[in-house]
Amino acid sequence: MLTIRCKCCNRELNSSPKSQICGCPNNTTIKEDKITAVDLSKVLIVTNSNHDDRHDVLTAEDLMYQEQRRRRKVKRLDFEVR
Repeated sequence: MLTIRCKCCNRELNSSPKSQICGCPNNTTIKEDKITAVDLSKVLIVTNSNHDDRHDVLTAEDLMYQEQRRRRKVKRLDFEVR
């Protein structure tokens, strides 16, 4: 469950499948885990209890391989245009 507070009107909104709106000019909205507002710097996350219970499937070697792969450079091929 995610709880946010709009700093403009100090209204707290709780996440739910239905959209929750504070109603002030900042128009802070929360729906499940999505937060929107005119100015997000005026929104404070009070509680965040969304836990991912994912277990690491990749080993340390797999992660190292993926990191090395991410750092590879892309070779560009130049073709002659006729």
